[in-house]
Amino acid sequence: MKIIHTLIILLIPSLLLAQEELKKDIESLKKYNKNLEHRLDVLEKSIDDVLWFQRAGDLAFIDKIFMTGPPKWKEKNPDGQGAGNPVKIWSYVFIPKNIDINKKYPLIVFPHGGVHSNFSTYYTHIIRELMLQQYIVVAAEYRGSTGYGKGMYETIDYGGLETEDVYASRKYMTENYDFVDGSRVGIIGWSHGGLITLMNIFDHPDDFKVAFAGVPVSDLIARMGYKDDEYRDLYSADYHIGKTAEENVKEYRKRSPVWNAEKLQTPLLIHTNTNDEDVNVLEVEALIKALKAADKKFEYEIFENLPGGHSFDRMDTGTALQIRLKIYKFLAKYLDPPKPFNSVSEIREKIYAPSAK
Repeated sequence: MKIIHTLIILLIPSLLLAQEELKKDIESLKKYNKNLEHRLDVLEKSIDDVLWFQRAGDLAFIDKIFMTGPPKWKEKNPDGQGAGNPVKIWSYVFIPKNIDINKKYPLIVFPHGGVHSNFSTYYTHIIRELMLQQYIVVAAEYRGSTGYGKGMYETIDYGGLETEDVYASRKYMTENYDFVDGSRVGIIGWSHGGLITLMNIFDHPDDFKVAFAGVPVSDLIARMGYKDDEYRDLYSADYHIGKTAEENVKEYRKRSPVWNAEKLQTPLLIHTNTNDEDVNVLEVEALIKALKAADKKFEYEIFENLPGGHSFDRMDTGTALQIRLKIYKFLAKYLDPPKPFNSVSEIREKIYAPSAK
């Protein structure tokens, strides 16, 4: 027994050392996998860029411009080289192939959704439908978007300066394209893109003629209450807000449309769905009530349990297309596109036969 005890005592340091080495290896693997995820996102984005040309290139001249937004909200080293420089972002530009560049055309600013996501070919049919109406479209890959590496991912500023990145894309288009009519600019977005849409018209009411917000994230404080820890951690990460809603209610409130409703001046249409599995309808209902309490004029529709949940009006179903027609008609009242849609049958005819008059 003494021999066994002695052996155990002698082995303990080796076992502890092996355990520490194992922990280091696990942490190293975690770090490797996290970096690998970003590299895979870059690959996925490159592939999706090619798909854009395949799926919309018959109708649109497609470009991807490199531009800047405001400096970072947080700097790792505020006194370091390059600190305070504008954040560099990419933005998609879609221009209908059949326009006359000597004329003026309305612009749609189109922020994508997702906490960390990007403007992907998920939006193909909507872009095609906008091209057929002869809208110019700009879609900013604002700070925090995926497909541009870890550095871009960690510049995320949800409900903060990302909204100014999107506004910068609007400014870029009106300053650099003579055929863009700066007096006819609208903004549309779903989910997180809906939040960015709302914050843009709240902060820049004179620069947008009309807005559509679909299933918009509306109250980050309420959202933190019904989401899980994995979701909350996206916001309380050191490189992001850095604190939970409980620890800094003021910051989450500042980034929530429902707490900025009194700023509305722009014609606005809001859509939501009662069975939305992502943005609980209670958020949008709270926004609607806040706008009404502020005596604001706007339009809205709450759809009942439509198939698709969060994506109900972005799908390719007949019902989704009918709802998008409502959206297009609302936008057309203020933006006067050259070729507005009048019916679902017209959309179907032109989407598959673009040369149809």
